[in-house]
Amino acid sequence: MNLEQVKSSLNISPAIRVGVLGFGGLGQAAAKVLAGKREMILVAAADQKGYAYAADGLNTKECIATYQSQGSVGYLEPVGNLTNHSIQDLIESAHPVDGYFLALPNLPNDFIPSVAKEFIKSGWRGVLVDAIKRTTAVEQLLAMKAELQAAGITYMTGCGATPGLLTAAAALAAQSYAEIHKVEITFGVGIANWEAYRATVREDIGHMPGYTVETARAMTDAEVEALLDKTNGVLTLTSMEHADDVMLEFAGICDRDRVTVGGVVDTRNPKKPLSTNVKVTGRTFEGKISTHTFTLGDETSMAANVCGPAFGYLKAGNQLYQRGMYGIFTAAEIMPHFVK
Repeated sequence: MNLEQVKSSLNISPAIRVGVLGFGGLGQAAAKVLAGKREMILVAAADQKGYAYAADGLNTKECIATYQSQGSVGYLEPVGNLTNHSIQDLIESAHPVDGYFLALPNLPNDFIPSVAKEFIKSGWRGVLVDAIKRTTAVEQLLAMKAELQAAGITYMTGCGATPGLLTAAAALAAQSYAEIHKVEITFGVGIANWEAYRATVREDIGHMPGYTVETARAMTDAEVEALLDKTNGVLTLTSMEHADDVMLEFAGICDRDRVTVGGVVDTRNPKKPLSTNVKVTGRTFEGKISTHTFTLGDETSMAANVCGPAFGYLKAGNQLYQRGMYGIFTAAEIMPHFVK
């Protein structure tokens, strides 16, 4: 009897083998989160210039040190591979991976949907999780439901903080009411250095008046720094195009025009400029108007509030996958499962 058969006889599930696509600030944080888990193991990581794979698990410290010193995990000896088509090559390598966290830029809007299509085309089967932000990007993925089902892929979308943790909290809070009047999500993000989260900051700039996804993506680092100098490093965002709206509508909770998302990002201070929260206002069956508020602790970082839920949803997605439930699901429909 081999180890897997012993585990099976004892009803012990083998660790879920996880890949992280994108190894910037969010991808590195994801690797650190996985390092403390026993139910999941990081076996693959990819960035723009290469990928690394190790069946018995990648060394998180070595991956991060290699990326920061040489610009790619592809330089990690002896498990790295340098390539300009890292995602495609990693998928085609057919290394066993149960699920991938797409810690990728949401720019342009069709980038993550295009990555999903790569997985479909390759014949890979398993679980995909994203922390996507924009409504239009999630709509593109929802339209791929039949393709994902046919491919045997269980796709969990909008599974970060917002959309994600706060959307799920809104879906839960809505149960007290007969009718939902409004859902207001307000976030505060503090980061010591914007360069650690370049893609995220550019996405946020794309939500500002006078900017688009395209103009934000085309900005040089110097142009981003010039903008941050003008605002003292603070970005104030209102009425954002955030997929919490379509996810709550898709789950049948309220019309999307009743959902608003906004926040403040301080790119020069790790302390949050304000507490992240979601407020759900509605009418109870007795006719009373009330508001539930769910507030995240200020000590939890953006990375903690994105990566933790993402892996919780990956675990939930893995259970759906094992039961033959393929297609696309959102954070407002499925409860995340805590990863030990």
